[in-house]
Amino acid sequence: MTLCVIPARGGSKGVPRKNLLDVGGKPLIVWTIEQALAVPGLDVLVSTDDEEIAEVSRAAGARVPWLRPDELAQDATPTEPVVRHAIEQMTIDRGRPDAVMLLQATSPVRHDDTLTRALAEFDATHVDSMVGVVEQPPFIWQAGNPPRATYDVAARPRRQDLTDETRRYRETGSLYVTRTEIYEQHDNRLGGRIGLFVMHEDEGIDIDTELDVALAARLLATR
Repeated sequence: MTLCVIPARGGSKGVPRKNLLDVGGKPLIVWTIEQALAVPGLDVLVSTDDEEIAEVSRAAGARVPWLRPDELAQDATPTEPVVRHAIEQMTIDRGRPDAVMLLQATSPVRHDDTLTRALAEFDATHVDSMVGVVEQPPFIWQAGNPPRATYDVAARPRRQDLTDETRRYRETGSLYVTRTEIYEQHDNRLGGRIGLFVMHEDEGIDIDTELDVALAARLLATR
């Protein structure tokens, strides 16, 4: 059994109430809920401290069996304790899940087969945890004195020459799949044997600004 947890706190800094913001004709969180509900076998649960978010989530078909405690809904609250709380409640109500798919509602652009493909890769590769990533150009620099390139500046790479070992990826924050014991033992969404789940470039958007909102709405409109 796989539990799908969608965290959605009422407060937000960059874009106020962004989980309920209209993006492409739907509240932002509804895009992620609908994508998760389309995957057979996922128990889709929204963890929120906000009654309005809870109502919208229930109307979209997600389970919201309780409101998240205030101590797990602060600005500095990490995601891991929120997921562990959901696991504990799930275990009491329905039994302990084998794995958890963590989906961030602020990354609403996902292809129709993305979540199904992620679960299939998770099962097929036998990893303990998996992180969604998008490929990045290899020309990354690290600040310092002097600054340092992560590539050989004397032999500038070409895209067509990149190999699996030299490709670089950025964590999207969109999705993670993790065996339950990793959360229990390490209090971390990533641990044990970690696998990369490579997503499409347009799936890498994370909504933090009004520009992100406009871009996400445009991408979702083309789906």
